[in-house]
Amino acid sequence: MNLLTMALTIALALAVVLALLSFWLPQMTPDSEKLSPYECGFDPFGSARLPFSLRFFLVAILFLLFDLEIALLLPLPWGDQLSSPLLTFFWASAILTLLTLGLIYEWLQGGLEWAE
Repeated sequence: MNLLTMALTIALALAVVLALLSFWLPQMTPDSEKLSPYECGFDPFGSARLPFSLRFFLVAILFLLFDLEIALLLPLPWGDQLSSPLLTFFWASAILTLLTLGLIYEWLQGGLEWAE
């Protein structure tokens, strides 16, 4: 066996063992104390199961999208040493343009407004 196969085998075996241990080891005996919401020692004022607004998820998705954009464009300064740096610049500009147009569309549709 070569080194890569051995490393993959060990990693897979370790992942399977840890997954099985985490499935069988915890004691699942919920009681009323564990199931009750905790608010700094006070009795809860309302239900702890209120649904989240979808606007929070929208902002989170937009953050992840633009964070991934930065990760995609991070190696761009090294792209000028490729055989066609103009093509690299074109694709980076296309990504930025597409994301900017999507953000403008979302803004104009009122998806980023907090008040309803």
